Amino acid sequence: VQLEESGGGLVQPGGSLRLSCAASGFTFSNYAMSWYRQAPGKARELVARMFSSGGTTNYADSVKGRFTISRDNAKNTVYLQMNSLKPEDTAVYYCCGNPLYAMSIQYCGQGTQVTVSS
Repeated sequence: VQLEESGGGLVQPGGSLRLSCAASGFTFSNYAMSWYRQAPGKARELVARMFSSGGTTNYADSVKGRFTISRDNAKNTVYLQMNSLKPEDTAVYYCCGNPLYAMSIQYCGQGTQVTVSS
């Protein structure tokens, strides 16, 4: 299983970024895909999860209305569109996958840094 995040960087408050995660080594459509983040000195938290293409999505309260998770099963890719970014969104963002038949198993990528600062 391989997950490779991209699209992170430095953005000003109020700006937007789109993260991508390219997956390989497993049947992508059989996995729930999630984005987590971890800020310095804080625990990793779930940002958004999508169970299948067009299926159920969950968001952290702190990002509802600003972030959108989507996936393209044909490209084995999951995205996180982040709008109206705030300094408190600064963190390393991780792409993770859980098999739908064994949600206790999780694979995650190495992460991509997002910094929101003026």
